[in-house]
Amino acid sequence: MTIEMVFFDAGGTILDPHPSFAELFASTCQARGYGVTPSDVSHVQDRLAPHLVELLDEADIDGGPTLSAEASRRFWTFTYTRFLAELGIEDEAMTELLYETFSSIESYRLYDDVKPTFDALETAGYRLGLISNFDSWLEKMLIEMEVGHVFDTAIISGIAGIEKPDPAIYRLAIRKAGVDPSKSIHIGDSPTMDMEPATQAGMTPVLLDRAGRYPDSRYARIRELGELLPLLSEM
Repeated sequence: MTIEMVFFDAGGTILDPHPSFAELFASTCQARGYGVTPSDVSHVQDRLAPHLVELLDEADIDGGPTLSAEASRRFWTFTYTRFLAELGIEDEAMTELLYETFSSIESYRLYDDVKPTFDALETAGYRLGLISNFDSWLEKMLIEMEVGHVFDTAIISGIAGIEKPDPAIYRLAIRKAGVDPSKSIHIGDSPTMDMEPATQAGMTPVLLDRAGRYPDSRYARIRELGELLPLLSEM
């Protein structure tokens, strides 16, 4: 198998809240007088992260959380309320403040290993793509982060009108890129949202497990993007 194109997920894969989701969540709570620590938030995140699909069902959103501004607000306010409840906090204003914070481009940064990995992959002759469940403003954020230009094909659910885990979003990316699915891989951080549908679309999935949540994963697994190029050389 010769890999020609490498697709990336966005959130949790190439970018994340800065300095981290847990730290930003905790500092936002602290600004309203709550004694929440990043460790507290991380423990809740570890419990809830594997159940994202269940949260989507509980939020009762018709059509998916990134397909409209209304759906996005409904899902994320539901999710932040759930997080706060796990932390023993019931505060509607706190929920709104968290939504505003995490909906701001200024709250996000690329991981340190992203640009070096992109440079190394391009030097090695790979084409790069993006497949992400994200609101439409991701496009602007990637440009501001000076990486928007590296993607030959970028499929963002809030623009494309299709969301993971529907494998149709992967098939759309493959079709637009004009690449054989067997010659493409997808890097993402979720077995359910990334690995399974990418496999259904005929791609080779690689799980980026930065937090070490899935040590027994049946998928090819890396802990940081610096491990990706050596892995590709073995494919």
